[in-house]
Amino acid sequence: MLITVSRSGGFTGVDKVRKVDTSARRDAEEWEGLARRVLPPVADGFHYRITVDDQVIDLPETALTGDQRQLIRAVLGEEA
Repeated sequence: MLITVSRSGGFTGVDKVRKVDTSARRDAEEWEGLARRVLPPVADGFHYRITVDDQVIDLPETALTGDQRQLIRAVLGEEA
């Protein structure tokens, strides 16, 4: 399993990306279990990308806030 985590923003604006390949690790089961637990359980759910000027967020349907749902409904003209 390949796990990638990226972080951006902050005061200094320094982006950080790290990858962990669990295939050769002795503790692979721990890493893979943790990675599976952080993913939302959405079998066939929608994912949204909202872009406002130069800011972008990617969200699964289960993580949307009320305001995000309202914006999606307004833009797409449908229920989110």
